[in-house]
Amino acid sequence: MFPLKSQYLLNFTSSIGELRDITSPNDLLPFAKVQFGTAEDTEKILSLVKSGQKKMRAVSASEKIRILKGVASEIGKNADQLALLIAREGGKPLKDAIVEVTRAKDTFEICAEECWRLHGETIPMDRTESGKGHLSFTTREPIGPVLAISAFNHPLNNLAHQTATAIAAGNMVVLKPSSATPVTAFILEEMFRRAGLPAECMMVFTASTEQVEKLLTSPAFAFVGFIGSAKVGWEMRRKIASGTRISMEHGGQAAAILREDADLREAIPQLLRSSFYHAGQVCISTQRIFIHRNIFEVFKNEFVQRAKKLKTGTAMDETTEVGPLIRPEEVVRIKKEIDEAVKRGGKLLCGNEVQGNAKQFLTPTVLADVPRDSSIMMNEAFGPVVCLNSFEDEEELVNYLNTNEFPFEACLYTHDIKAALNLSQKISTMTMVVNNHNAIRVDWMPFGGHGLAGLGMGGVKYAIEEMTKLKQVIIKLS
Repeated sequence: MFPLKSQYLLNFTSSIGELRDITSPNDLLPFAKVQFGTAEDTEKILSLVKSGQKKMRAVSASEKIRILKGVASEIGKNADQLALLIAREGGKPLKDAIVEVTRAKDTFEICAEECWRLHGETIPMDRTESGKGHLSFTTREPIGPVLAISAFNHPLNNLAHQTATAIAAGNMVVLKPSSATPVTAFILEEMFRRAGLPAECMMVFTASTEQVEKLLTSPAFAFVGFIGSAKVGWEMRRKIASGTRISMEHGGQAAAILREDADLREAIPQLLRSSFYHAGQVCISTQRIFIHRNIFEVFKNEFVQRAKKLKTGTAMDETTEVGPLIRPEEVVRIKKEIDEAVKRGGKLLCGNEVQGNAKQFLTPTVLADVPRDSSIMMNEAFGPVVCLNSFEDEEELVNYLNTNEFPFEACLYTHDIKAALNLSQKISTMTMVVNNHNAIRVDWMPFGGHGLAGLGMGGVKYAIEEMTKLKQVIIKLS
C-alpha cells in the first residue's frame, strides 16, 4: 500500500512554511498536516521553473509514455487507499471515489497514448505561383511552463487532467491544489517521482492567495490552467502576465428537458444520479429539469419518492449516496437560496434538512414551480438541489435556456430524432446529451463551457493541444 504520512511538506524547500491541519468534511476533524509555502518558497518555485522546463524538453516521447504509464500503475496498485483518501479528504461517497480512481488511472494511460499522436502536417505550397518550389510543414512544440490551479471536487482526476496532459505536451507543471484537498496532490507528486519524472518537472505548491497570485502574474509561466468558480477565474484572467495563455473550466447550470415522449423509466434514475452525485458539487450537475406538462405529475411523484430514499451520510460508508458539503458554510449558502425560492412561491417537495454534528450535510432537495428569475434558477447551486418545472411551449423554453450565462452541458429525452437534432442546434451549450443525463463524461471527449462557463477546451487530446504551440517550417527547394 502507498504510505500515507501524517505530514506533507513542500519538497523543494527547507520546510520552513506553516503547517496547517487538513480537516475532513465528514466530521471537520483534522487527519493530516500540510505545509503552506512562504514568500521565500514562492521565489524558489519561480527560480526552478526555467530549469524544470529545460529538463522536460529533454524527455523523449518514449520516456514520457513510460512515466505516465508508471503513474497509472502506481494509481492502480494503491486504488483502495486512494479511494478512501478521496472520501475522507473531499467527502465524495466511497463508491464514487472508487470510480474516480479508475478514471484517473485511465486518464494517465490515455495521455501516454496521445504522446505518439502529437504531430503536425504538411502544407501544400503550390496552390499559387508564389508558393511553388517550397516545402512547408508544421510541428507541435511545448508551450512552456504550466501553472495548474485545481478544485476540490475531483481531487485525483482533476489533477490527472491538469498534470498528465501538461507532461504529455512536454511542459513542466507547478500544481496548486485546492486548499481543502491538498493531500491527494502530494501523493500524486510522489507517484511522479517513483515513475522517474525529474523533481523540477512537477511540483506541488500549497500557499496563500497572495503567494499564488505572485505565481499567476509571473511571466515565467506560458500557460495557466484553472478549474474553479467563474468569479475567481475571470478575475484571474485579468491578472496573468501578457502573452500567457489561459484555460478555464468553471461551473455550469445544467438543464434537462423531457419532451412528452420521454422514457421516464430511463430518465428518472439517470437524472436522480446526475442531480445528487457528489452532493451536486460538480460543474455539470443537473440543477434544472423541465418536463412537458402532460407527464409532469408522473415524473415529479416518482422522482421525489426516489430522492427521499437516497442515503445521506459520511463518505467512507459504502452505502452512502450523498455525502457532506465541502464546508458547513456551503450548507448555509445553499439553504438560504432554497428558502428564498420557497418564499417566492416555489414548492419544497423534499429535503432541505441539515444534518450532522457540524451541520455539514444537506439532504437531497427537490423544488417545483420555482420562479425562473430566482437565484437558484439563474446561478449554479453547487449543492444537492434540483428544480422541477413544467413546460408546454418548446420555443419559449429554448429562448429562456439561452439566457443562461453559464452554458456548459444540457440533456434532452425524446424518441423524435428530428426534434433532438433541432433542439441540439438551437440550445446554446457546449454539449447536448440525448436520452441520457447531462453529467455523462468520458475523459477523452472535448469538455468545456461557453460564455461565462469557461475558456479553452479540456479532454485529454484537446487539453494537450491547448498546451502546445504550432510551429511552421518553410524550405525553399528551388
